[in-house]
Parts: sequence; C-alpha cells; structure tokens
Amino acid sequence: MSERPQNDDPDPNEAFDELVEAETDRDPDLAVIEAGSRTLRAQAGPPQGDGIPARPADPEVDRALRAVEDELAGRWGETKLDPSVQRIAALLDILGEPQRAYPSIHITGTNGKTSTARMIEALLSAFDLRTGRYTSPHVQSITERISLDAAPISAEQFIETYRDIAPYVEMVDSQQEYRLSFFEVLTAMAYAAFADSPVDVAVVEVGMGGTWDATNVIDGDVAVVTPISLDHTDRLGETPEQIAGEKSGIIKKDATVVLAQQPVDAASVMLKRAVEVDATVAREGMEFGVLSREVAVGGQMLTLRGLGGEYPEIFLPLYGAHQAHNAAVALAAVEAFFGVGSDHARTLDIDTIRSAFAAVSSPGRMEVVRRSPTVVLDAAHNPAGARAAAEAITEAFGFSRLVGVVGASGDKDVRGFLEAFEPIFAEVVVTRNSSHRAMDPDELAAVAVEVFGAERVQVEPRLDDALEAAITLAEEEGEFSGAGVLVTGSVITVGEARLLMGRG
Repeated sequence: MSERPQNDDPDPNEAFDELVEAETDRDPDLAVIEAGSRTLRAQAGPPQGDGIPARPADPEVDRALRAVEDELAGRWGETKLDPSVQRIAALLDILGEPQRAYPSIHITGTNGKTSTARMIEALLSAFDLRTGRYTSPHVQSITERISLDAAPISAEQFIETYRDIAPYVEMVDSQQEYRLSFFEVLTAMAYAAFADSPVDVAVVEVGMGGTWDATNVIDGDVAVVTPISLDHTDRLGETPEQIAGEKSGIIKKDATVVLAQQPVDAASVMLKRAVEVDATVAREGMEFGVLSREVAVGGQMLTLRGLGGEYPEIFLPLYGAHQAHNAAVALAAVEAFFGVGSDHARTLDIDTIRSAFAAVSSPGRMEVVRRSPTVVLDAAHNPAGARAAAEAITEAFGFSRLVGVVGASGDKDVRGFLEAFEPIFAEVVVTRNSSHRAMDPDELAAVAVEVFGAERVQVEPRLDDALEAAITLAEEEGEFSGAGVLVTGSVITVGEARLLMGRG
C-alpha cells in the first residue's frame, strides 16, 4: 500500500499542504497559544547489527555481571516509585554533575521512544558524533540500556561503572528517606559512563513520565515528545491531557521541542509549557512530517519533510506507518540539534541521512526471527501500541492466517490490548513471561475468551510451550499457506521469546 500522491509529478509543497490539511482537527484556542511561542518554519557511520549482546563468554565476567544485576534487583523496581528527582540529584552532585559534560536530546512520550532514540543515535553517529544512548527497558541484557558509539557497553565496562559509583550510592542511601531505586542507579551509571567516554551528545529516553523521572536532571537542548496515549494511568493521569502535563516537564528553557502528532488536548499542554519556558516548537504535520511512504522489501521507502526541506528516497528497514512517523520525528530532532530551522535553513546531507536510516534496527519491534512459518516479535504492551502493530503486520506481511502469542503484565489495559488484535488473530495462545508483574495465564485467558470466544483461545503457561503451540497452529494450513505468528504483550515476553528462538 502506498500513501504517495498518484499524479506523475507531485508538487512537494502541494503534498505538504495536503499533509497539513489532513492533520488532526486543531482546537481554535491553540492558535492563541501558538502565537506566543516561537515555531520552526524553515524554508530551506551508522550502527550495525541489532545491538543485543549475549551473556559474557568469560565465566568470571558473567559471574561479576550477575552479582551487579542481583545488587540492582535488590533495590526498588522500575514500577515502584517515589516521584522525586531529589535522590538522583544528590548522587550526581557527589559525582560532580557528569550529566552537564555533554549536550543531550531528551525523549518522552507513550509509544515509540526507544525506536526514535535508536534512529536519532544512528543519524548523529552518521555525522561522526560520538553518542551515548540510554533507553529502557532492555529486551535481553541489562547492558543494552547504556550504549556508546551505537553499541551497548561491554559487560566489563558496565561492572566497572557500577563499582565506581557504588560507594557514593551507599552514601546517598544513608542520607535519604528511601534508598536509590534500580532505575535511579542505572541512570547515574549512564550519565557517568557518558562523561567518562566522553560523548559528543547523549540521547536519553525517560523511564516514565517526565517531570519527576530520574532522567530529568539534564537540560535537553532538544526535547522530543513521541505520541501520547493512555498508559501508567495510576502514576501519570487518566487522560492524555494529564499525562502530557507530567511529560511536559522535560521541556526546558530555550530548548527546541519536537512534537509528534498528538491528541489536541495533549498538544495544548505541551504548547503551553513551551510558551512558559520560551522554547521553540516544531510540530509534526506543520513544520515537518511524512510526505509519502511505500511498502518495500524489508521495510518501507519514505519521503520526509524535515525542518530544512525535503528528504526523498529514504529506505527504512522497519515496518509500519508508526515507524515512518518515528523517523520523521528523529530527523527533525537531529536537524534541530544541528540548528536547522533556527540558525540556518538547509537540508542535511541526503546521502548521510539515507545511509543512517538504512542501517537502523529496533530489536523486538516488528522483528522477524523465523521463516516458514514466519514468527514476528513486537513489544507492544498497551492499546495504542497494539493498534499500531496490528496495522503494521497487516500492511507489511499479509498473512493468510495469524496466530498470536500474548504474555502481558497485570497492570496494563489487557482488554483494550486484546481488542486491538481481535480482527487479525485467527487464534491466540495466552502465556506468561518470567516477570513477577506477569498476568496469570488463566486470568489473561478469561479476558481473552470474552474478546475472542473460547474456541479461539489456548492457554500455555510456559512461554516455550506457547511458541511451539502457535507454530503448530500456523503450520496446520501447510508449508505454503502464508500463516504467521506474532509474539507480543510485553518487552519481557518478546525478549524471552527472542532467546528461545535462538536470537540471544
């Protein structure tokens, strides 16, 4: 399927005008907000492999890494929070404020953060900048969370970084009401590793929210907001507007805000925040966007409208319209970092942009890990992510029959998630991953039966059995039937399935 205009010689400006007109209905009150903010209206060696490390081959290193993992796991997990940056700020103060040693691009939103971060990293690396990237959660290895030069830091460096800051962590623990959490310690490790490297720029994904997220002790030169939808409602709010209020906390004075397409009420909150801190705003569908996209072998071909002009014939080896939009956001963020649209009006080198995007990978995001039958992994875990995944797999693969394997967390909108997949799953095998947050398979099955009907639901408590059952179901139609399997529901489910499928 193609979104490219059908006429033989499309006018790029006309195409972009159509994109703007097709943008989500805009609240007239936003015009007042936008009048008070500055907007960008410019006229004018990438990473290789999937970036997922295996366990260390050296038994001593592996034991040392497991010891660090155990120590970190003994702290508050990522879902138990005391909403404050007081502890992380205290630790970084003792460490000499390492997060001030480099400029940064800070990313928040509900879906698409990690893929967008990886694209930004690839683009910056292609322009010969030394990058640091901090993302979460990890797919298979904890070391994935901290990357230098577009590759996860080694197990040895991870261990060394932890041991370097451990005495100071204990010092802060003794002074605070609550000990530093798992995520806070990892964040400090990332900032310290980036400063020690040193990096030219850090690409930092928030853990949850924005204002009180542990990462929010940086002043990002560029603040990126990927699409906002309902998730973590117990922590962030029950409406897109409330969630946007929390996430807008990463927008700092004089920064540039790169805003993906948003619900109108969420966009309003972001724009108000930009006015308050005198930030510059670039909006998808207004200052930048996706001009056209066509399904291609192994991904899609894009024409992007950046802040400095048009970028045609971009091959992106990722599936789905949502990844095309992530690419547009990533490109605008990198342009903004380089001053395109404010200091000067020109496109970045097109060959460099093309080579960077062509080398992008995003493990666990519409990732094919087996053929005949085809098995696809996608880390969607909320209804918005599920809808994007359902659209992507329908567009890119066209399976004659699709079997789902779902292992979800108990704190998610599981019904909404399953309803998004109901039209495309012929059958669903419900299971669980190894996390303590995993939803009990029988409870998940009860919801699935209400959505799919009992005849379309199978329960396999073990993930390996669930994968085998799904592959067997897909094979029932014969070798050349075009059936497939989609494993989804959680990053942890996808990571464990990836290992079971021999990708570890």
